[in-house]
Amino acid sequence: MKPKLLNSLKSVLLVIAGTLVLALGTAIFIIPFDLVTGGISSIAIILHRIIPVLTIDLLITLVTWTLFFIGLVFLGKGFALKTLISTIVYPIGITLFSRLADPGVFGGIFDLRTSAYSEISILLAALFGGVLVGAGCALTFLGGGSTGGVDILAFLICKVFKKLRSSVVIFCIDAGTVVLGLFMIGDLVVTLLGISSAFVAAAVIDKLFLGESKAFIAQIISKNYAEINRCVAQDLHRTTSIIDIEGGYSGEKKKMLMVSFTMDQYNDLMGIIGKTDPDAFITVHRAHEINGEGWTK
Repeated sequence: MKPKLLNSLKSVLLVIAGTLVLALGTAIFIIPFDLVTGGISSIAIILHRIIPVLTIDLLITLVTWTLFFIGLVFLGKGFALKTLISTIVYPIGITLFSRLADPGVFGGIFDLRTSAYSEISILLAALFGGVLVGAGCALTFLGGGSTGGVDILAFLICKVFKKLRSSVVIFCIDAGTVVLGLFMIGDLVVTLLGISSAFVAAAVIDKLFLGESKAFIAQIISKNYAEINRCVAQDLHRTTSIIDIEGGYSGEKKKMLMVSFTMDQYNDLMGIIGKTDPDAFITVHRAHEINGEGWTK
C-alpha cells in the first residue's frame, strides 16, 4: 500500500476514533446531567428545555447537519469536507451511546444517575466527560479533521466581520451558550460544573495535541547577533539560523537569529541575551514538534 494512501487511511481512522470518543463522553457523562459546556451538545440541551418533545440526540443530529450545510454553502467545500466525517459519525455515536446510559442496559452500569454513589456522580461526570471530550477532539485534530459545530458559526461571522478573530468569536458563542444554559436550567452548581468540565477538556486537548513537547523557538533581533550566536553554540550547544530582515517601519536592514531550545535552557538563553544585548527584541513561542538532528527523528 502506498505511503500516501496509508497516511490518508490513518487520518480517517483517527477522525472516526476521535469523534466516537467525543460522542461517548458527551452521551454518558455530559448529557445525562445537563452539563452545559458549550458546543452542539449544550445547544441541544437548551433546545430540549424549549422543545421537550424532541430528544437530545435528535436535536444534536438536526443542529449538526444544519451547521454542516451552512458551512458548505457559505464556507465552501474545503471546510465542509474537513467536518464531513464527524458530521456523519457524531450524531450516530450520540444516539448509540445514549442507549448505554439507560438503566435497563447492562444492568444500568453506565447510568451514573442511579448509582449508589449518586451524590458524587455529577462531579465524576464533569471530570471524565471533560477528559473524553478533550481526548476525542484532540484525536480528531491529529487526524486533520474538525468537529465542526459552533466553529462554523464563528468562521461565518468572521467572514462577514473580517476584523474579528475566530477564537474570540468561538469563546463568545460558548460563553453565551453557558449563560443561556444557566437561566434555562436554573442551577448555578450544574452550570459551574459544566464550565469546569470545559476547562478539563481544553487541558486534555492541549496535552494530547501538543504532546510532551517542551521545545521552544526564539527569534532574536539584535545588533550583537554574532556574539549571541557564538554564545548559544558554545554554552547551549544549539545551532541557529541567521535571517536577513528589514524593519517594516524604519526600512533598516537587520539580522535575526532563530534558535530552537528546550525548557530547561530558557533561563540560560535569556541570560546570554541579557548580558550581550539588553535591548534585543525577542519573541519566544512553543514548538508543537521539531524533527531533525538533536531532536525527534
